[in-house]
Amino acid sequence: MKLRFAVLTLILGVLGADTHSAPAKQSAPQQAAPSLPQEDSSYVDREGTAYVYRVVPMPQTISPEAQKYLTKPVPHPGLGASVAENRASTDAMQARDSALNRAMYPVNVEKSTVDGVPVLMVTPVDPIPANKAVRALICLHGGGFTTDSGSLTESIPIAHLARTKVVSVLYRLAPEYPFPAAVDDSVAVYKALLHTYRPQHIAIYGASAGGILAAEVAAKIKQLGLPMPGALGIFTGSGDFSKVGDSTSIYSVVGLATHTTPRRDSGQWISAYVGSTDPKDPILSPLYSDLHGMPPTLFLTSTRDMMLSGTTILHRAFLRAGDDAQLVVFEALTHGFWYEAGLPESQEADKLIAHFFDDHLASHR
Repeated sequence: MKLRFAVLTLILGVLGADTHSAPAKQSAPQQAAPSLPQEDSSYVDREGTAYVYRVVPMPQTISPEAQKYLTKPVPHPGLGASVAENRASTDAMQARDSALNRAMYPVNVEKSTVDGVPVLMVTPVDPIPANKAVRALICLHGGGFTTDSGSLTESIPIAHLARTKVVSVLYRLAPEYPFPAAVDDSVAVYKALLHTYRPQHIAIYGASAGGILAAEVAAKIKQLGLPMPGALGIFTGSGDFSKVGDSTSIYSVVGLATHTTPRRDSGQWISAYVGSTDPKDPILSPLYSDLHGMPPTLFLTSTRDMMLSGTTILHRAFLRAGDDAQLVVFEALTHGFWYEAGLPESQEADKLIAHFFDDHLASHR
């Protein structure tokens, strides 16, 4: 039996207070929605598709800041937006988020290239200690492979907290450059850094598309017979483009608000990136790769993350392969919540990441 899960209606917090789904330009207070059901209900058809209505109260298990975050409107250009419109919206979001991160975590940012690939060199303002100057962290940003949502937001706090240089890779984007362009660019940066750093002193990490890419790059490094890095960070990622997990039918990029992505019976997931590649290609989808001998890896996700399923499925695959793989799941928060620097949970996540790399890139190893 093929099991599918379709959510008809989900209500966050106070009934009628679903502000995430409002367009950015509509900032006037919303009126309570009339005649909403007050009881939970569900129906599962013969194919296993579930039609569900749930009243979901505001969780009391998260910080007050996170509660406020869950009711915050999220600007988005809309489903029919062009690539250019999506990139402009994402650039504006990252400019805001990175400014907040930089205020909390002072760093230096310098544009550069590594083996012809554009990068951002992000370093702490204070001098890097000698035992950490021998390390480098490679950040692979999120953004659905078509935009850059995190080259700064994902690197600033980690460079500051880990007191280590972060090389944030500005890999080529789809649809202009589908798979394997992003993998090729990232591997080229890693190979170039091997001339300066020992592999056990390099970590590769990313969130969302960058989390997927981190796993793909690790699989490609192994396929090429290169020495493996000292650690990986796969944050709200996935390892399988041939099918989507259950959580993508329940949550959107902003949790319980707005439509789910991809919607039921839609086409290939992130088709602009996949292109003509077989979705079960072992590099595109590392779940079908030989995962034995992967570096120590930290997986991060959250219970309202649309990629909760993908992250946990890949984590289990690492465990089956005998790898050292840790999984941390944050309560009630949405996809990539740590972009919001002011949340206590975001600060906790960033510290977890920094400490993980400190532990696994120790200079004596």
